[in-house]
Amino acid sequence: MTISHAAKEMGKYCDSITGVEGSLGYIILLIFTALGYMWINGGFQMNGSSKQVEEDEEEETPDPPRNFTTKQLRHFDGKVNEKTDDQKPVYLSVGGTIFDVSKGRDFYGPGGPYEVFAGRECGAALATMSFDEALLDDLSACDTLGVGDKAELENWHEKFEHYRCYPIKGRLVPDTKLPSPERTISAEELAKYDGNNQDTPTGDHEGYGTNPIYLAALDKVFDVSFGGVEMYGKDGPYQRFAGKDASRALALMSFDPKDVENTDISDLEETKVKVLKDWVKTFEEKKGYPVVGKLDKNL
Repeated sequence: MTISHAAKEMGKYCDSITGVEGSLGYIILLIFTALGYMWINGGFQMNGSSKQVEEDEEEETPDPPRNFTTKQLRHFDGKVNEKTDDQKPVYLSVGGTIFDVSKGRDFYGPGGPYEVFAGRECGAALATMSFDEALLDDLSACDTLGVGDKAELENWHEKFEHYRCYPIKGRLVPDTKLPSPERTISAEELAKYDGNNQDTPTGDHEGYGTNPIYLAALDKVFDVSFGGVEMYGKDGPYQRFAGKDASRALALMSFDPKDVENTDISDLEETKVKVLKDWVKTFEEKKGYPVVGKLDKNL
C-alpha cells in the first residue's frame, strides 16, 4: 500500500467517524497547534525536568536572618561594585526590617525614582511620603510617627513582604544599640555567644534579626552575627571559633582543638602573628563586623 493510498483511507476513516468531509486535515492542524503551544511554553522537557527546575527554585533555602549595621546596609545600593564590576543587590530597611528589593531595581536602583532609599532605613520617609534626607537612617523616627503614619508604615511593610514578596534579609541594628567597643568582656561572658541560641532575641538584643555571635581575636571581641551567621552560627563550618578567643587558631589557620582552646600567641613567629592581624583587618574593614568589647583573659 502506498503512502498516498494510506492517507486516503485514513481520511475516509476520519470522515466516517466525524461526519465531516476533509476532517483529517483539521485533525492534523489541531495536533500541530497543540504541539506548538507546548513548545512555546516549555512543555518539551524530558522526564518533567522543567517542572523539577521550577520546584527546585521554589524550594531554594533562604539565607539565615542576620544583623546589619547602618554602614553595612549602605553597601547594598545597587550600584556597580568597583572591585568586581558586578551590580550590587538593592536592600532597604522599613522600620528595621531589611528587604532585598533587587527585583524592583527599576524603582529603587540607580536612576530609579526611589533610588534615594537604596541602602537606607526609610520607614519614616515611606510612611510620610517624604524624600526628606533627615528621615533616612533614623529608625527612632518610626517610633514617633502619628497613628495614621504608623498604619501607613505597616501597609508598606505588608506590601513589601506579602504583595511584592521581597525576601527579608535581616534586621537593622542602629549604632546607638550596639555595645561599646570599650567595654570589658570576660571569657565566661564570651562563651555565652557561641551561635547555638536560636531563640528570638530579647532584652538588650530585642530588635536584632538573630542573637549575637561573638568571636575574639587580638583581644578585640567581634559580633560576627552581622554577616557571618552561615559561617559561625549553628552547624556552620567555623562555629568552633564562636564564643572563644580564636587568636591562635586563626594565626595558624588551624581547626585543631588544641589550638582553638589555647589562647596564648606569645610563642608564634612574626609571620603567624601577621596572619592573625590580617584576619582582624578583614573582620573590621572588609566584613564590617562591629567590635563590641575588649577581652580580659584574667576575668
